[in-house]
Amino acid sequence: MLAPTTAHAGATATARAGTAARAGESPADGIPVLTDDRGRVLTLRGWNVEDKANRGDAALSAVTEKHFRDMRAKGFNFARLLVFWDDLEPRPGRYSQDYLRKIGRILDWAEKHDVKVLLDAHQDVFGPAFGHRGIPAWATRTDGLPFTPRPDDWFSEYFEPAVQRAFTHLYEDEDLRRAQARMWRLLADRFGDHPAVLGYDLINEPMGEVREGEDLATAARRIERDQLTPLYNRLADAVRRADRDAWIFVEPTPIVGEGVPTGLGRIHDPKVVYAPHFYNTGMEAGADYDPAAGWIETYERAVTLYPKEYKVPVVVGEWGPLNNTLPHMNRFYREAMASLGRYGSGWAGYVWCYGGGYCAVDGSGAFRTNKELTAEPYAEAVAGRIRSTAYDREAGVYRLSYDAAGPRGSRVTELSLPPGDWRVTAGGAALVLREEKGRARVLAAPGARVTVTVTRR
Repeated sequence: MLAPTTAHAGATATARAGTAARAGESPADGIPVLTDDRGRVLTLRGWNVEDKANRGDAALSAVTEKHFRDMRAKGFNFARLLVFWDDLEPRPGRYSQDYLRKIGRILDWAEKHDVKVLLDAHQDVFGPAFGHRGIPAWATRTDGLPFTPRPDDWFSEYFEPAVQRAFTHLYEDEDLRRAQARMWRLLADRFGDHPAVLGYDLINEPMGEVREGEDLATAARRIERDQLTPLYNRLADAVRRADRDAWIFVEPTPIVGEGVPTGLGRIHDPKVVYAPHFYNTGMEAGADYDPAAGWIETYERAVTLYPKEYKVPVVVGEWGPLNNTLPHMNRFYREAMASLGRYGSGWAGYVWCYGGGYCAVDGSGAFRTNKELTAEPYAEAVAGRIRSTAYDREAGVYRLSYDAAGPRGSRVTELSLPPGDWRVTAGGAALVLREEKGRARVLAAPGARVTVTVTRR
């Protein structure tokens, strides 16, 4: 079981130098962090894992054990696994047992390599009725409105009348509400006891219908308030009928990427995670990062309002531009990592695959240009109250300061180390236990003030 706890202040570090978490006067103040069943503060860092190309009998065949072995070897402990309702329930009420077995096999691989998994009910442009993946064609209702494919600008297809109307029916038609809830109850019942499962992302990048005269920001807030909030409460109730322990991840519309605060309301569940995505429209269209535009700062101010108000942790579910080789992308990754560390309990980059485009690594498994900046030392689980945590990339030094838990708390803090030769030291009644390459543990006396330093040799 995992439970939220209140975040604590920490130290700052510049984006140029590296990353810092829980800065003293940062937007993170008042945002809870994730903890595990031993009370340890968790940090999740990882990648989306997907197979969008294959469906039916071949569904998920592109996902292999290698994905999890390689992610863990580079220091990542988290995977957001894309699953598709159209594969799970190809006909109403007929669930694919083969698809469920494949999901189970992937979770077994994740457990073997100590990677936590978020099951993400993914959709792009609603689903196969529009040439994409997600909500089944049988659950797609358009009222005969038009749809024009736009393969060179697929995201604009969300604003086609037929797609927008399909979202309205999903949110408002009682039979579709029941079907979506049954789907989630099935997944939670099947996988709720699996050790690798961290939680459930109820719907990827939800959209809706823009009304005449509305600007996009106004429409997004209305959709989030009036349609997504009830949706998340319904689906959370369905999940809890089968799984009382996992986290419920809820997303705003993608419009949050423009620095627009969400209109989501309260989700009446004790274990909710706010899971926005971190994309810039210009960069998604192929533009370089513009440091002077202030996009990261605007996004951070907007995205931290909801978790502060409703006291829920933040895990960014997707981020990372398509073209990582442009002149300012090195700076983007440095500044993005610093920002994510200030307010979030973790993130999943897009996407762990072997090739070009969005892929994190190439065919040989080597990081693609600038993606290596996502791999750095961090504390996966801290047994106590964090005082500060920061990584100075130029110096190759990670520092963690925390007050160890009391006599009844956990004694062991776990560190993740990316590939390389690292020296780990601890002060303050603490002992370093080096177990394996890429991992270290620190054993602390109850109540001790502990300092951990990780240095690149």
